[in-house]
Amino acid sequence: MNTPKSLTSYRPYWAKRFGVAPFLPMTREEVERLGWDSCDIILVTGDAYIDHPSFGMALLGRLLEAQGFRVGIISQPDWHSAADFRRLGKPKLFFGVTAGNMDSMVNRYTADRKIRSDDAYTPGGEPNRRPDRALVVYAQRAREAYSDVPIVIGGIEASLRRIAHYDYWSDKVRRSVLPDSKADLLFFGNAERALVELAHRLAKKVPIAEVRDLRGTAFMTPHGWTPGPGWAEAGAGRDVERAHTYVRLPAYEAVAKDETLYAEASRSFHLESNPGNARCLVQAHGERDVWLNPPPIPLTTPEMDHVYGLPYARAPHPSYGDAKIPAWEMIRFSVNIMRGCFGGCTFCSITEHEGRIIQSRSEESILHEIEEIRDKTPGFTGIVSDLGGPTANMYRMACEDKAIEAACRRLSCVYPDICPHMRTDHAPLIHLYRKARSLPGVKKVLIGSGLRYDIAVRSPEYVKELVTHHVGGYLKIAPEHTEAGPLSKMMKPGIGAYEKFKRMFEQASRAAGKEQYLIPYFIAAHPGTTDEDMLELALWLKRNGFRLDQVQTFLPTPLALATAMYHTEKNPLRRIGPDSEHVAVVREGRKRKLHKAFLRWHDPANWPLLREALKKMGRADLIGNGKKHLVPAWQPATTACGAERRPAPPPRRASRKP
Repeated sequence: MNTPKSLTSYRPYWAKRFGVAPFLPMTREEVERLGWDSCDIILVTGDAYIDHPSFGMALLGRLLEAQGFRVGIISQPDWHSAADFRRLGKPKLFFGVTAGNMDSMVNRYTADRKIRSDDAYTPGGEPNRRPDRALVVYAQRAREAYSDVPIVIGGIEASLRRIAHYDYWSDKVRRSVLPDSKADLLFFGNAERALVELAHRLAKKVPIAEVRDLRGTAFMTPHGWTPGPGWAEAGAGRDVERAHTYVRLPAYEAVAKDETLYAEASRSFHLESNPGNARCLVQAHGERDVWLNPPPIPLTTPEMDHVYGLPYARAPHPSYGDAKIPAWEMIRFSVNIMRGCFGGCTFCSITEHEGRIIQSRSEESILHEIEEIRDKTPGFTGIVSDLGGPTANMYRMACEDKAIEAACRRLSCVYPDICPHMRTDHAPLIHLYRKARSLPGVKKVLIGSGLRYDIAVRSPEYVKELVTHHVGGYLKIAPEHTEAGPLSKMMKPGIGAYEKFKRMFEQASRAAGKEQYLIPYFIAAHPGTTDEDMLELALWLKRNGFRLDQVQTFLPTPLALATAMYHTEKNPLRRIGPDSEHVAVVREGRKRKLHKAFLRWHDPANWPLLREALKKMGRADLIGNGKKHLVPAWQPATTACGAERRPAPPPRRASRKP
């Protein structure tokens, strides 16, 4: 990969003379108080505006501000007309539109397709403050508001829907979000590089229709379009031989009708995800093509420090008053130390959005942010709730050789085994933990992000450090399943790795004189899971004394490999062909409910369903009142209000004395 232009190397736009805004303006009155006649860029988001780097629009807004641009925010607009999209006036350069930190359909609906009762990214947790498919709706309304203003879309909803994709909520294959939104450009992945470059080009009066060389962008082209001379050297950053090659995916119309072609398109898409060797992807949609440039080149540590060190207010916008925003309450005392995940779990969206190359901040930057929290965030009691990211313990981990990394086409660096080229040294993280908890005013530093335990077991020193100082009684961990069938479709390690970590965790807890527990997470109804697999998991849970309160049913998110399995019943982890591996899929509602019931085997409400299933499976021997049984033969009575009354089990038959 060629060295990209640094985020801090641009000459600032003339409007930098206005300085830093206390908060990016959300009303016309705020714009005027700042002395602006207009905004250069207006960002539209489905989330509440919280000026903190954990929220995408704040991060990008402050980054653009640092480049000298005047940036406004339209947060959670009324989408029923274009009026609210005119509240800040006409932007001079472009609208940047996102659905928010989550895909809007995942945000609004459960895995059972029921509307959620709350929204963590809205003041008061109030639901229904964003529309279904918010990205498309917002982009269309922005176009109605000012038809001649360029519109770019981004965020996770754009990343996950950038090509034709199976949509769980409509149960069909939908087009790329690009033609539906009628946006000029789509940004996927972490968009800092492309967004900054675009803003400076548009400021120089370059038409957006001529911006075709930015990594991490997609756009519509006529059939047969090819890049012009100099395109590769200008922005694609690849060798000349590969610069003018691309992979044509099966057309939208084809994958919508043919599940085999959909599985093949999914496999090809994921094989072109490494920024070091990815080629352009092209997919026909009717009479035009969706053209995807290669993924963005990851940020360097100095660039990460720059992005996270910008002058955030580290608070929700004052217009929300005292309203609680659940997402803010959850992260206000936490610090994001890295991006990306090389685990490659098939059900997870991190690969499609952040990629597999870890991007880490420096120790100095992280410690400075902790001091900022200590000194400026109201309510801080000395407890840092998390030092983490997508994965708690991948900080500074990387391939030992950049050339090997650039040529690699593996979908995971840790499955089926940890790659011998992957450096899994925990020393930098251990040193960071020690420095963080030694800061004046810091009483405790907890780790709240999920832990990759199959890597952690390689460092007994890390496990000891973590368990002795950074666990607040409970530690989240995600084995996801116990059986080889579903684990192979998840690309997760066998349960043996969990058992090894559990022994190390318990030993370290005893040595520290602490009573601490692992909280395992499991997925029900994942592709590749049979009723027998769920039964074995339930028996494992019972043997190990786990009574899970919250359980997760598989939710097919757009573009994920597991979603391709769910839709096609084929395995895109292997070559697709006439003899492709068949994947067992659970779609019917009652069967999904059964798989979830196995995870909560101890809940009396699930016992009737489990008894029925066990009899059909020929496992009636697991129904009874002994320790060897999974569910009892009796059902508890309930009170008039429906609450459980726990009667004594049926009396044993009296034995006769001789």
